Amino acid sequence: MKLLAVLACILATCVAQKPQPCESPPLLSGQLTLATQNEQLWAFARYLYDALGQRIRLQEMGFYQNKSFTYDALLLYREAVMYEINHQDHTCKKRALRVDFHPMAVPRNSTLLGQAVVGSSSGPGQGLLVNTWAGKLHDNAPYFVTVTEFGCIPVSTSYRTSSFGWMVTSFFNNVVGISDPNQLNPPEFCQDALDEEPVDFFSLFHMK
Repeated sequence: MKLLAVLACILATCVAQKPQPCESPPLLSGQLTLATQNEQLWAFARYLYDALGQRIRLQEMGFYQNKSFTYDALLLYREAVMYEINHQDHTCKKRALRVDFHPMAVPRNSTLLGQAVVGSSSGPGQGLLVNTWAGKLHDNAPYFVTVTEFGCIPVSTSYRTSSFGWMVTSFFNNVVGISDPNQLNPPEFCQDALDEEPVDFFSLFHMK
């Protein structure tokens, strides 16, 4: 009986343990949408994320200021280089990347807002347990991050910018791993790409 009581206490402690900030798997692929509060920008993208090699691939389509665009970008953070890839014309532009790599993670100084079930908690497999966190960026801009309780898979991020107001990114069809790692390497026709003007993060979603 004493053993059962001890096991029950341990189990209760584990169940009641408060969620902690976490980091997403180092290799992810999936899809995302991005929308802004001022309705100037909306984008859909397929993404590949490699935290080990600090590489990201974004293949996008969307609307910026009522004009449609498509865009294929390969970001190589260790080399501080970004390639704009046009497979149709077999052309490539090379730009200096002016941002640091930030892994998909809940910042350590974030505050837990709470847990919720996306879907239904009425039966097994009907819902997804997620944690929502809040905090402020280095420029004092507020942000919210929602990740799955198990696996720390990104669900959504929201943060406020001076240019667009709130920017909301929603992730879906996430898969741990990358089926074709070659997509994180520049195509052969990019080898002779000439250097062009540097790029920042926001321009990745409306350069065309």
